[in-house]
Amino acid sequence: MNAEFDWLTLDDDEEVLWADTPHPYSLVPSFIVGVPLSLVLVGIPLLVGSYLSHKNTNYVVTSDALYRKTGVLSRSVQRIEFDKVQDTSYSQTFLGAQFGYGSVNISTAGGSGIEMSFQNVADPQSLQTLVNERIKRRSGPETDAEGKAAVLDDILTELRAIRQAVEGDEAATPGDDGPDEVGTESASDASADALEPSDFEFDATTDER
Repeated sequence: MNAEFDWLTLDDDEEVLWADTPHPYSLVPSFIVGVPLSLVLVGIPLLVGSYLSHKNTNYVVTSDALYRKTGVLSRSVQRIEFDKVQDTSYSQTFLGAQFGYGSVNISTAGGSGIEMSFQNVADPQSLQTLVNERIKRRSGPETDAEGKAAVLDDILTELRAIRQAVEGDEAATPGDDGPDEVGTESASDASADALEPSDFEFDATTDER
């Protein structure tokens, strides 16, 4: 694995699709405020802190999940799998719209508000599109399977109803015609009993011809 991802532990079949750090121009507001204040030494810690935070923040999108690493002296890694993502959105400040960066926000099912934010990343709209595509890819087959199963259940229910109706009609029909059929069978049996063996004798001369 690349040295810049030494903090990232991936599954065997998991691959990195996108990775980035905050946009360099996102440091502009800190410099605008920090440079004048550095004349009285107050702005120096602000500039240093902003730079270190920028350098130690990483965002990664893999085939399975979203990752966010932050921290200067310590390290914090957050992971959210795609099948837990419920909603995505992106936003841009005035400077972000001018320089092409913004934030992509991730909300999860059962969570309270935004659970993960990719702040100040380049082209946030494209990143949101990528995340949404992965969400659909992970949830699509399962949703389709559930939909097909529901349709099959409805079809089976209809077929059972039709079968019960047909069997009910067939059961009612013999009951109505029963006596006639029984009478027919009895007459046939009587005719068979009335026949004599001589009735089945043939003329030998006829057979020879």
